[in-house]
Amino acid sequence: MPSLLDTRFRAATTSDAQAIADVYLAARKRFLPFAPLAHSDDDVRHWIRTILVPAGGVTVAEAGSRIVGMMATSCAESVNWLDHLYLAPDAVGRGIGSRMLERAKGELSTPIRLYTFQANTAACRFYERHGFHPIAYSDGDSNEEKCPDVLYEWRGGA
Repeated sequence: MPSLLDTRFRAATTSDAQAIADVYLAARKRFLPFAPLAHSDDDVRHWIRTILVPAGGVTVAEAGSRIVGMMATSCAESVNWLDHLYLAPDAVGRGIGSRMLERAKGELSTPIRLYTFQANTAACRFYERHGFHPIAYSDGDSNEEKCPDVLYEWRGGA
């Protein structure tokens, strides 16, 4: 894999949908085995191609010519959301996720919120290290996977 310095970030296009789906599915299966996908791989690929990417707000991380990360953001009711941030399993630990998150923090107004699963302790540590604070916990009743989650928020500053 090319070095971290070779990683660039850009807005996703519909031609990236297959590679984005590959990253999303590989990361979900590798890092979230406790939260199986509520939809088939084909349904996820269709959603990414026809809904997620066309909606805008999707950024990809490219190392060389390969997409190794994806991030999706949105805004609802004066709150910016980090809806998804996933890296290819072999790209984790290279600083790419941190750079993507810093990019979101630089581009979006505050507050920025996101959900992650409580059992995803690596993600919880990652977001807390980057200044996000838990503001609510749930039993998972309201998410498709039915796994307990935590709502994080970042309001800027140190």
